[in-house]
Amino acid sequence: MNSKWIVSGFLSAAVWMFAGPVLADDLPFKEGPVTDVTSVRTKPGKFFEYWAFLAKDFKADMDEAKKQGVIVSYSVQAVTPRTPHDPDLYLVVTYPNMAALDTVNEKMNAIAKKLRSTTPQQEDKASGDRESIREILGDQLIRELQFK
Repeated sequence: MNSKWIVSGFLSAAVWMFAGPVLADDLPFKEGPVTDVTSVRTKPGKFFEYWAFLAKDFKADMDEAKKQGVIVSYSVQAVTPRTPHDPDLYLVVTYPNMAALDTVNEKMNAIAKKLRSTTPQQEDKASGDRESIREILGDQLIRELQFK
């Protein structure tokens, strides 16, 4: 009786495995680029210090990532915080697709090494050091759905 359930399970899995691509073709949209939005709150009196980092290292990294095709686009968006716990900046980075995120750390580490001769550990420490001038409130991934 156990083997009967196992065979049924495999048959069911096979049906779904082959039906999945067919069902995807029936969707009224296609999945597009993926945007990572990082919410940042700069510490009081530290906005221009953080901007100096963004204008130097962040911009250099993003320009190189765009040149290499790792990202599609990037921007920094200013926002008026509604409360003391809201962000005042959004770092917006768009990737070609969700699969691009699978190797993004390795590619961005290689870019940092190329541009600044730093290791991932040094980059991590530098990020932690920036806690004195800003706080990362969170990240959100947004996938574009495109009309067919």
